[in-house]
Amino acid sequence: MIEIDRSRLGEPAEFDVKCRQKGAQWLASNPKAGRKPKQRPRDYWSPFKGDLAEAYLDLCAYSAMYEPVGTVDHFLPVDVDESLAYEWSNYRFASAWINSSKNKALIILDPFDVRSDWFEVLLPSLQLVVVPENIPEPLRELAAKTLERLHLRDDERVLRQRRAWYRKYQEGKLTLQGLREVAPLIAGAVERQLAAELP
Repeated sequence: MIEIDRSRLGEPAEFDVKCRQKGAQWLASNPKAGRKPKQRPRDYWSPFKGDLAEAYLDLCAYSAMYEPVGTVDHFLPVDVDESLAYEWSNYRFASAWINSSKNKALIILDPFDVRSDWFEVLLPSLQLVVVPENIPEPLRELAAKTLERLHLRDDERVLRQRRAWYRKYQEGKLTLQGLREVAPLIAGAVERQLAAELP
């Protein structure tokens, strides 16, 4: 997880009319009590997935790596608070498998709260770890639980991605700047390694 530039997250021009207002109408016409079990609010948010991806520079809000497809993650799940189902401020851009891992979890760190030095990737293992001294004490346990819940520390699915990006850098197929654009936490690990090698 990395710090998100929230100045990039402005709501798209047509979002209010095409998602928020339509969603509010749908919720008013389909009260939860009268719905079939497990019937979720109608999806008016997916047409804005491209805008969300662009706002996140095509990086998953959780893995902090390039995500070519991604999903709209409702940070506060729809099942918990339907009133936020159509709110831009509740959306995070996420890899589908990570969004599925999150499921209805409420006890995870919001990417909006993360600062740039709270997590780092270790070389050569490519594990993602918490940097406890950089995280406010009340959030340290939550940060660790988030890595566990979302399988971000060392799950093979995420390690395969990290290895692929790191290998492209090692083979000269990606510059350090290119690595920073697709996997900024790995780029940070490379920069720390290079700095440690200086005389």
